This record gives sequence, C-alpha cells and structure tokens, in this order.
Amino acid sequence: MTTRAESGEDQSDPGLSAIMSERRRLINLGYRLLGSLADAEDVVQEAYARWYAMSAREQQAVESPGAWLVTVASRICLNVLGSARARRETYVGDWIPEPLPEPTEWITGRPGAGGTDPADRVTLDESVTMAFLVVLDAMTPAERVAFVLHDVFRYPFGEVAEIVGRTPAACRQLASSARRRVRAAQTPAGPGAGQADIVKQFKTAWEAKDIDALIGLLDPDAVATADGGGLAVTHLHPIVGGERIARAYAEIARLTGDRTTILEHTVNGLPGLVARQDGKLATVFAFEIVGDRIRHIWAVRNPEKLRPWRID
Repeated sequence: MTTRAESGEDQSDPGLSAIMSERRRLINLGYRLLGSLADAEDVVQEAYARWYAMSAREQQAVESPGAWLVTVASRICLNVLGSARARRETYVGDWIPEPLPEPTEWITGRPGAGGTDPADRVTLDESVTMAFLVVLDAMTPAERVAFVLHDVFRYPFGEVAEIVGRTPAACRQLASSARRRVRAAQTPAGPGAGQADIVKQFKTAWEAKDIDALIGLLDPDAVATADGGGLAVTHLHPIVGGERIARAYAEIARLTGDRTTILEHTVNGLPGLVARQDGKLATVFAFEIVGDRIRHIWAVRNPEKLRPWRID
C-alpha cells in the first residue's frame, strides 16, 4: 500500500500517538461499510489488536501505518458483511442501519464508557443519511467496499484493489455498479430547514392523531419500515401507502397516549424524531423527504441499536 499524504501519520514514528490518531477515520469507514456503530467499533478494535500483535521490527517495516490499518479494517469489514447476510436470514423483521445522534449528544455505548470521546464521533454528511445507508446495504460486500473507499474516502482504485483482492479494473466496475444503484435511488431533496418544518408538522399531526393532516404530509406511495430485532414490539413488515401509514401511526398514538413523548432531534445529520416511552428512549425515527412530502420513515426500536443515544 502506498503512502497517503492525507492520513497525517508520522512515517518515522509509528508510535501510539500516530497510530491512535487514525481511530476516527477508521470508525467513520467502519460505520459506512457496516451500518452499525457497534460493529465498526469491534472492527477497529480488531485492527488495532492485529497491529500490536506484530513485533516492533514488523511495525517499523510498515511504510504507512494509517494505510495499513485502513487495509486491515476494510478486509475485516468485508468478512463481516459476508457473514452478516447469513445472520440477517434469522433476524426478526426488517434490519435498518443503526441511527446516529448529532455529535453533541454522542456517547460510545460501551460498558464503562465515561462520556463523549471526540475520536469516536462519526462525521455526519450525506454519506451517512439513513436513505444512503439503506442503499449501501442493498449492495454486495465487494460493491459496498469499493464504492465507499473510492467515492466517499477518495482512495484510488489501485489501493482499493489491494484491499478488495481484485484488479483495479474490476474495482472500477464494482464502484460503477454501486454508483448506478445510488443514482437510481436518489431523488431531489428539499433544504434542511424545509425538512425540519415538515418533520415538525408530522410530529404535531401525529400527536393530535390527525389522520387527514398526516396523509397530507405523506407521499401516496410512502413506506414506513420498523426495526425491533425481536427485542421490541413493532410492525414486522413495511407499511406501504400514505393513508395506511397515517392510520397506523394515529393508532399508535392512541394506544400509547400520555406514556409517550415525541421530541425533535437530528438523526444521521437530518431532521428526525425520537420517542420516549415511560421516561425511557424507545424509538428513533429517520425520514426521507422529497419535495414537501415524506417518502420513507425508518423507525428503529431495537434497543441494541439505540445505545449511542442519550436523551435527557
């Protein structure tokens, strides 16, 4: 692997400071590749374990420790993605990528974690929106790795080929195929302020159980997907159609009543909602908004995916 100028590591001192400075970049990479912060943290931990398992002479022989860590972490992610497909076959209901709060609300979610760790924060941009992560999840492992490394992290195909174990030409084809998937799924979105207003209107209509107002905010072909993972009660199959979603959400509001509080929060860099039930965080809602209508709602209720959240 050739040296990457932007990695910022000290070529002559592959010591603790230089190595640990790569942690944030690795977490960012792992989250985009796996859609799971917990899995990304495990991958990064394993990459560091492999680095420190080498002798001092072996470490000093590595031209670019940062590039070495990226290579190892990416290959581990490839293996995780392959096994994840088998695990999904037994997953209860739909699997949704793990939602992220805004950085100011970040906690690691690890037992014994003492609070915010800036090195663990995932940079929020268009490549971590829920809609984008869902498209990534539909790709093959090789497509996903090639696309994320090249199009998101700007690695040249020569380096991507070394990581994926294919030729540069093959990696270029993988990324091109992935790019077509992204383009096919993308639709023009409204400005952030406009999206926040629509989410606020949805919250108000939902709390009022106003079915007509909810229908007016939802695309006629909207889809609502939920992820409870068998650990929280939710609808197992996507609800398709704006009117059906409106009636289902109004029924949820009727059943939960005063036990639930809905709050506006940033979810994966975009306006979203969180629900507290009986004083505890119960659900995180991400939205895809096209024009002035909600096209997709993702409701994550699996408590294992809500560990990074701290809602007081």
